[in-house]
Amino acid sequence: MEFIVGQRIKLKKNHPCGANSWEILRVGMDFRLKCTGCGHSMMIPRKAVEKSFRGFLEIS
Repeated sequence: MEFIVGQRIKLKKNHPCGANSWEILRVGMDFRLKCTGCGHSMMIPRKAVEKSFRGFLEIS
């Protein structure tokens, strides 16, 4: 699966703040994702992102 920095994605579970969309800040063996609701960023392994991935979101 091809991920690009700057894309917004939807994951299986919501962030505790209630937001469901994430912005990709770093791609590699680990991803750095930023919650679009509260701005919290986290590192997560690529395998976990690919497993919980639910789709790309359009930026409006």
